[in-house]
Amino acid sequence: MIGRISLAASLICALLLGPAAFAGPVDMAPINAMDRAAFVVKFGGIFEKSPWVAEKAWEKRPFASPDDMHAAMVAVAKDAPATKQLALLQSHPDLAGKEAKAGTMTASSVAEQASAGLDSLPPAEFAELSRLNAAYKAKFGFPFIIAVKMYTKEGIFFEFKRRLQNDTQTEFANDLQNVYLITRLRLNKLLDTH
Repeated sequence: MIGRISLAASLICALLLGPAAFAGPVDMAPINAMDRAAFVVKFGGIFEKSPWVAEKAWEKRPFASPDDMHAAMVAVAKDAPATKQLALLQSHPDLAGKEAKAGTMTASSVAEQASAGLDSLPPAEFAELSRLNAAYKAKFGFPFIIAVKMYTKEGIFFEFKRRLQNDTQTEFANDLQNVYLITRLRLNKLLDTH
């Protein structure tokens, strides 16, 4: 349990990352004034390889705050059909997986995985993570997703093993909740408000 933060604690942290996480008020006027194409260019990468979330959220402008904007994006993902939600989950790379080795992960994923030391695992830990990735995908049909910036390396391994014991419906929901936390952290970084 050392280094582990439960999903509930992660979600509480996400709530705490709300307005208090911002260094000062974010001027939403320039964001609200963006046309759809500019908005998608700027914010389309927040949800991993899923610019459709930003494209649809743009329709909910004007946003009163970054919280409001993120809530609109989350609502788009939550309201999407299950097939589209599954595609969103499947767009995420495995932790320290083949995309990392090939250098094809998004810049956000590279930075996030590096923050937990997943880019420099010793061979035994890399082999264990590869085994866990394969077992999780074989059982659930989508990759294990966790907000790595909220965990230590040990905590990530612990959560991986713990969550492998769940059923598919629980893990689908867990993955989506982690996506929402990851995207909040990405929005904070993009707006440079942390």
